[in-house]
Amino acid sequence: MNPELLLGDEAVALGAVHAGLSIAFSYPGTPASEIMEYLINLSKKDGGFQAFWCVNEKVAYEEALGVSFTGKRTMVSMKHVGLNVAADPFMNSALTRINGGLVVVAADDPGMHSSQNEQDSRYYANFARIFCFEPSDHQEAYDMTREAFDISEKYNIPVMIRMVTRLSHSRSRIKPQPKREQNEKKIGQRIEWTLLPVNARREFKRLVDSQPELIRTSNDSSYNRLSLEGPKGFIASGIGYNYLLENLQAHEMKPSILKISSYPLPEMLIKKLTDHVN
Repeated sequence: MNPELLLGDEAVALGAVHAGLSIAFSYPGTPASEIMEYLINLSKKDGGFQAFWCVNEKVAYEEALGVSFTGKRTMVSMKHVGLNVAADPFMNSALTRINGGLVVVAADDPGMHSSQNEQDSRYYANFARIFCFEPSDHQEAYDMTREAFDISEKYNIPVMIRMVTRLSHSRSRIKPQPKREQNEKKIGQRIEWTLLPVNARREFKRLVDSQPELIRTSNDSSYNRLSLEGPKGFIASGIGYNYLLENLQAHEMKPSILKISSYPLPEMLIKKLTDHVN
């Protein structure tokens, strides 16, 4: 497939489509708006999937969760403050054993370029005990979105993609992968979809028990890279990893670097780094 020059938001959107997306939902808010804009325009050209604006982020999330219950792959996108609005269904969805892959994109705005505050959506991912990807470049934004749907279906949890303004609104070339077919519709009934306390307690235990496996998945992720060199060590995540590499070009030292791009935190890699450096 031919390379494409895309915004970071557009790379996420295309990654979802190529992962077999059926329907996407969103509420506008910079720096996330371009995800839905791109999906709507692409759906008019290529078809095969649907994309909708919703009246608010909570409704958008609930729409996506409903689609997931039918076995279809779905995505919901919003800016960081929008995740506050969607917090109720977001937190509960980690306990509902989602059916089709559900990916939630939270576009944070460090520096408040177009927002009333700063928030770090990774705290929400940790709070809900779900898996989270944090791309450092546009190719990772595309690749991680594709992979996020697989992890979501493997562990029956939503998976977060944490974007930031400087990645969402910059352009770079990405190499797409072949498009996969959409999931077949699987309409059934699961008692876990109704979070009465007797169900919620059982599902919360299941979620807690799955944490060691999520940590192992994070430790084994190819997006986390550990380079053991000198006795000085750095840990960098997301686009901050690029800033670190740019600044190191002016220095002759070769530090040890751990790039973290998935959560829960890859504890084994962190220990290897701390054991190596002083």
